[in-house]
Amino acid sequence: MRSVREIFKSKEYLLDEPEVEKLVEYCEELQDEIVDLKFQKTNNKELAMLDMLKEVIKGCNAIEKEQMEHERFGYEAPNYEATISNLKNYIYSRCRDEKIWL
Repeated sequence: MRSVREIFKSKEYLLDEPEVEKLVEYCEELQDEIVDLKFQKTNNKELAMLDMLKEVIKGCNAIEKEQMEHERFGYEAPNYEATISNLKNYIYSRCRDEKIWL
């Protein structure tokens, strides 16, 4: 499956359009639903890990976007310490729920 950045690499300015942002969010939701359905069918820990990694990547992308907005508009910088803590808590809780031991 191609990433959004790959699809829009020649016209990245389109990613700032509200309609495109909504479409990207919708596609991400559908991808999450597909992963959930696959996991329900197979009950495979590999799919749980894949889902968790996708959530982590999504969170990282949100932080990158927030950083870009900070640089572009002079907003308050993201709190990376809290972000990292939340990310670790999410990973550990998902691993505990899925009985995956790191």
